[in-house]
Amino acid sequence: MARLHSQPICVASGLLVPLISLAAPSWLSLGGVLPSWAVLWLLPWALVDGPVSGVVAGAAMGLVLDGLNVGDVSQVPALMLLGWWWGRLGRRGRPIQRSLNLGLLAWIGTMLLGLSLWAQLLVQGVDAPLAQAFALHTCLAQGLMTGLMAPMIGSWQLLIWRRRTPA
Repeated sequence: MARLHSQPICVASGLLVPLISLAAPSWLSLGGVLPSWAVLWLLPWALVDGPVSGVVAGAAMGLVLDGLNVGDVSQVPALMLLGWWWGRLGRRGRPIQRSLNLGLLAWIGTMLLGLSLWAQLLVQGVDAPLAQAFALHTCLAQGLMTGLMAPMIGSWQLLIWRRRTPA
């Protein structure tokens, strides 16, 4: 069983997500929307460390990112669900080795995260047409950016983290 959560350097890598989110490199944006750094970090983590660790890491990452954002919507439920799902894929399925598979999983995860945030806005009664159009634009742009970056970043993380865990 992999134990990424017991290695300080791997846990410290999770601290980079809020820092990168705050730094917000504008040259990586599409229409002013950045990729989902939480999805890019959580996908390889859950694939290597399993569903329980994926849920805990998703909850922790979601709480930290929710603390940075002002608003009434939360990333926690979607990130926990994604951590569980990707952790089960890593445990039960064949090992994810192809970069395009990582891109597809990251795109699906980012779209689920965006749709979860959008659904929370709808439940809260935010039904202004401009808000809905912005939510759709953000969801699509963030999904595209994350899906394109996941093969590069996710493959690198999988390679490093699989070497750090015993087989």
